[in-house]
Parts: sequence; structure tokens; C-alpha cells
Amino acid sequence: MKMKKFMYMVACMSLLVGCAKAPVGSPEVTSEPISAEQGGTENKEATAKQPEQETVEREITVTDQLGREVTIKGDVNRIVSSYYITSSMLIALDAKDKVVGLEMKADTREIYKQAAPQFLELPAVGSGKTFNVEEALALEPDLIILPYRLESFIPQIESLNIPVIAVEPESMEDFLACIELIGTAIGHEEEAEKLLKYFDDVTKEVEGLTASLTDRPSVYLAGSSNPLVTCTGLMYQNDLIEIAGGENVTKELTDAYWQTISNEELLSMNPEYMYAVSYADYDLTAITEEANFKDIEAVKAGNVAYFPSILEPWDYPTPSAALGMLWLLNDLHPDLYDEEAYLEDAKAFYKEFYDIEVTEEALGL
Repeated sequence: MKMKKFMYMVACMSLLVGCAKAPVGSPEVTSEPISAEQGGTENKEATAKQPEQETVEREITVTDQLGREVTIKGDVNRIVSSYYITSSMLIALDAKDKVVGLEMKADTREIYKQAAPQFLELPAVGSGKTFNVEEALALEPDLIILPYRLESFIPQIESLNIPVIAVEPESMEDFLACIELIGTAIGHEEEAEKLLKYFDDVTKEVEGLTASLTDRPSVYLAGSSNPLVTCTGLMYQNDLIEIAGGENVTKELTDAYWQTISNEELLSMNPEYMYAVSYADYDLTAITEEANFKDIEAVKAGNVAYFPSILEPWDYPTPSAALGMLWLLNDLHPDLYDEEAYLEDAKAFYKEFYDIEVTEEALGL
């Protein structure tokens, strides 16, 4: 099965000599000469003058993902992004050359090294916990993008008359809304529409393949700090698992985005597949060799793996998240979507949206 890609005045005027009517607001044209005494000089000067075109400054008001209305005046040519998700999104939206500052630890992002190496030289202005307003101000940004967790810094930024938007792309719906928000805010609506169409096409294709499944394997996704930290039903990852034909065993958890459970709870869930995020602080032996987990079906069957990729995490709500959906479909249901088709689609995605050639090794497969 091959995934399909859906990639997305002149006016003629004729002049009737001798019969043309003067434009509205111009002097009447006659066949008789007009003397200077009749005001001919003034009329000739008025006719020669062309009305000046006013330069209209771009102004747009968007509603960010905290429900704030933000007005952006002028073109957005200098962007500070203090969030990996939006920084990666700016590459896919063909706006990487507008980024002048970004989140810390950029040098750990393989996708930056390959698709936007200039990011490695940019000032780091924030993280998931803090934001350096003074450093960002020195970069003279036209727009600042923050994760919702840094909401407390917004009043200070607003007092400096710098537009700032906050994003919260944690669920599938909010992730897609985030793409549209960023595209509109920076004036790259066309690029955002193209990316959204790609994501919609992939989602519909995968949903079509899994719609009639009677057997949906149970799946557990472990977070970065500990195998007992897992995604809840509020997360984008929950939607990813369900669309790809799996059943998220932690979908009933709704107390937070990531939640810690007990050994006993995990044993009672008894997932058939267990995945650790690629950015985990532990290796897979923390699952496969943990005595408390030896009776879990996934461990017994050897269905324990990292969720790719080396290039960037595909469980994240980033543009490449569509690849995470495809990878999981192949892992859970190889009879519906084989690896060869997957590799072809993954390579085509990165060429189209990141303008890079990727290898199987870079994909982490």
C-alpha cells in the first residue's frame, strides 16, 4: 500500500483613442486647447500627477491557545520561539530564516543539525520552566512564541509592546489548531494549509485502514523519567495510538498530561505492546529486566521497543507526528501497511517539509 501525497491578473485593457472618458475625479478632457488664462497650466499639472498609493501595514489579530487576543502589526520577520514544538514547526512552515532566538539545548536536536543548522548558533532565551525577557528583547523580535507553561512571563513581555502568543498543542485537536495559529500569526497561511492537508490525508488513510479491525492490541507508552510515568487520555499520544489501530491502556487517566501509576496498576493493565519514548532517561532493560514486569504480556512476547526516531521524537505533537502514526500502524498491523511503504513515505515527508534527505539509520529503524 502506498500513501498518496496531495501537493496544492492578468487584465487586458484597450484604449479607445479620442473617445476615452476621464477617470472619476480627473478634469474633463476636451478637443479644444485650454489657455493658461482658463487654468490650463493647473489642469495639466493635475492631470500629470498620479495618486500616491498608500502602504497598508499588515495588521492581524489572533486568539492564542490561552484564549488571549493578540494583535500583530507589520510583517513578522524576527521570531523568538521558546518551545521545541513550535521551533520545529517553523522549519516545516518555511520560516526557519525568521527565527532569531529559541529554546535551550538546541544542540541536542538532530532535526536542527540536519534541517536548520543555523539554529545551533542562535541565542537560547528559555526552556520549559523559564524565559529570559531581557535577552529576547535584545533580539528585537516581531513575535515571541511561548509554551503555555510560561504564561507568567506574558505580562512583562506585553509591557514592552512585543506581541506574544502562547501555545498548548497537547491534544490532537490543539496540535492542529497550533499549526493554523502559527501559520496565521507569521503570515505563512499557505504553508500551514499544506501541512494541515498532509496531516489530514494521513489520518484519514490510517483511519480507513483500521476502521474495520476487530483486534486492537493494547498499548502502553512510558514517559521520559520512569517506566511508570505514562501518557493519559488528555494527550496527543493517546489519539496517535487509537488512530493507528491500538488501544491505549491508560486512556481513562485524566488527572494530568503525564501521570505516575503503580506497579500493580500496570500489571492489571497487562498491555500487549510497551513503548518507551526515544528521549527516555532509562534504557529498555528498565522494563524488560524489571522483576515486577516479567509477567506482563508485552514483556513475555518481546513487544517492548523505543518509539522512534533518532532524528526527532515522533510521539511529540510536531509536524513529523504523522510519521509516528504511520510507524505505529506498521508495528501493530504490518499486514495493513508494510515497512517498505513506510520508509518511502517517511523519506518523502522530510524532503517535502524539511528539504532534507534522510536515511533509515536517521529514522532510527
